[in-house]
Amino acid sequence: MTRVTTSLGLSALALAMFAGSAAADEGSARYIVKYQAGQGAAVQAAVAAQQGQVMRELSARHAISVSLPQGRADALARHPHVEFLEEDVKRFPMAETTPYGVIQVQGDQLGLNASAPTKVCIIDSGYDLAHEDLLSAGVDGTNDSGTGNWFTDENGHGTHVAGTIAAASNNGIGVVGVVSDPGLNLHIIKVFGADGWAYSSGLVAALDACKAARGANENLVINMSLGGSRKSRFEEQAFAQADSEGILSVAAAGNDGTTRDSFPASYGSVVSVAAIDEQKQIASFSQQNAQVEFSGPGVAVLSTVPMGTASVASLTANNTDYAAEGMEDSPSGSASGEMVDCGLGESACAAAGGKVCLISRGNISFADKVLNCQAGGGSAAVIFNNEPGMLYGTLGGVATNIPSVGISDVDGATLLQALSSGVVNASVDVGAGNYAYFNGTSMATPHVVAVAALVWSNHSSCSNVDIRNALAATAEDLGATGRDNAYGYGLVQAKLASDYLTTYGCAGDGSNGGDGGNGGGGGGGKGKPKRL
Repeated sequence: MTRVTTSLGLSALALAMFAGSAAADEGSARYIVKYQAGQGAAVQAAVAAQQGQVMRELSARHAISVSLPQGRADALARHPHVEFLEEDVKRFPMAETTPYGVIQVQGDQLGLNASAPTKVCIIDSGYDLAHEDLLSAGVDGTNDSGTGNWFTDENGHGTHVAGTIAAASNNGIGVVGVVSDPGLNLHIIKVFGADGWAYSSGLVAALDACKAARGANENLVINMSLGGSRKSRFEEQAFAQADSEGILSVAAAGNDGTTRDSFPASYGSVVSVAAIDEQKQIASFSQQNAQVEFSGPGVAVLSTVPMGTASVASLTANNTDYAAEGMEDSPSGSASGEMVDCGLGESACAAAGGKVCLISRGNISFADKVLNCQAGGGSAAVIFNNEPGMLYGTLGGVATNIPSVGISDVDGATLLQALSSGVVNASVDVGAGNYAYFNGTSMATPHVVAVAALVWSNHSSCSNVDIRNALAATAEDLGATGRDNAYGYGLVQAKLASDYLTTYGCAGDGSNGGDGGNGGGGGGGKGKPKRL
């Protein structure tokens, strides 16, 4: 399989989520208004009186999302028919860059029971239905104005998530999803367009669309590789209701690398997922807090992206091939010539005329390093890592004219040594591909979602609480003994969780008499920890 990479930071992935109309003007702010039943018209009239605009109607929940000029919210909040008013806080996708993960979570040890009605609802940026490695059978979706068709994906985040869950198996190409057997039903809700950000009201609308797509007796798991730092009472109530209705909601813990909560992951009714690497170490960017429940593979995760949007890269120097990853936003192309050491690339590389620039990571952006190579007449840029491992980089949308790639710290040191000893002739090639490595708790989340779907399909009479408890009871303990704020209960294990339910049943054996978790549900069983 060809190795490729694409890097997606929050700035590139802050996408417009379920936008019902144009975004609010800069001098206004957006709010959720919860009103008394039957008083929607009166409250909308009050919004108009405050020179506001209704952005979204959620009539089934007796609520609207509105844009109000600065300073008008307090007056609306005092309206006699308004129960509460709160900021319609933003929700962002959580990917930084980038499937050893299938083996880590035992996806290769447990098959899907296709006769059990099981659905995964992916709330994200869409699904490249034309992708060579993604299924069309059992896949449908929901469109929303402002985001485009659910079966296209303008940035790649949703397609990457979907591939981790259920990329096609036994077709001889690409990758294998955690759920490698056909029969899993996917419902795609496109809440991210090509650019922008999201609102919590849009996320609740997406949740309602997931529920509407749920078939009779169908167990439903929701994937949300997104989040934000601000809590929403309206959103919290919606997910608590979904939990009580037997839906299992799973979200990314966050990529700030702090102890701060992220929402919706940190609601008690939602499973919060941290990211680990191939060595099962917590990712430096992964949130660590009391709400982290499980860990999943989230570093250098290889999965599907929209056809032709990834970079396939190669580097050869003095007839030796080196592993290379194309910089996100690098133009396609080939270049060859002598290699020159351009140091940190902090200024135009004067000796680069017609040559391949070898540059160390550090101090300035990758884009500026490539531009400085280009300014010196360089034909290609090779940037090596300043910490262990492969360099997965992005130009952040900056336009450059020469192909650029990242390589590991070890290979960078090898090439520097070769340059000190003589001439190094190099060639660089960057082309288009269909698969990419991403990093993020966004990538860890679909691993947990897929495991939950596998386990639930084999124990379809169990509740969402039972599945959640079984995953906690059988997770591979990582970090400090027992549950901790970095790894939660640990790395989810599909086969062990299924075996646990086979042994103890949906409610466990009752020997410990636990409460089944703070979200409600069946009685505690042997070894079953409380839910977060």
